[in-house]
Amino acid sequence: MKIQPKPSIVPLPAPRFLPRRTRTKLLPLEPCVTNSHAFHLNLLKIAYNNLTQQADFKDDQVESVNIEFLNQFASLVEAYEQHQPGAYDQGQDVLVRMVRSYPQYVHLVARDLFWLFGGECLHFMSDEEIGQFQQLDEALSEAEAQQHEVDYLQLRQAVLDPGSDTRH
Repeated sequence: MKIQPKPSIVPLPAPRFLPRRTRTKLLPLEPCVTNSHAFHLNLLKIAYNNLTQQADFKDDQVESVNIEFLNQFASLVEAYEQHQPGAYDQGQDVLVRMVRSYPQYVHLVARDLFWLFGGECLHFMSDEEIGQFQQLDEALSEAEAQQHEVDYLQLRQAVLDPGSDTRH
């Protein structure tokens, strides 16, 4: 019996989204986009960076399916950052795949992203969570309709965690 060599796996380069020294820290909001967009973009980057630190994705012999998933996630971050129309469908695909293939890492992804991408992702949210995010969307729409400048982080905190003294 002839032993076949294992296919070589090319390690992923360090993500170009964040410098290595700040990989898991929240980036400051980007001034060129809306607060809401920058907030969600940062959540995507944080989730990606946190995933890259997990054993399934950083061991010496990473399985090709895991590399492909990280590439798909990185592509999502780029698509969302560039406001590409297919980013929302891509986001649903990535999050659903993550829940099904990597349930042990779902806690690394902010619940806001499940709401943001909607569709099948909503099946992984409780009715209470959905209700809270609906209230947040309504408050955001109201403020924008009145042409008020909206600080998304403050609005989010007021709706989702009204009793907290913490200010973001």
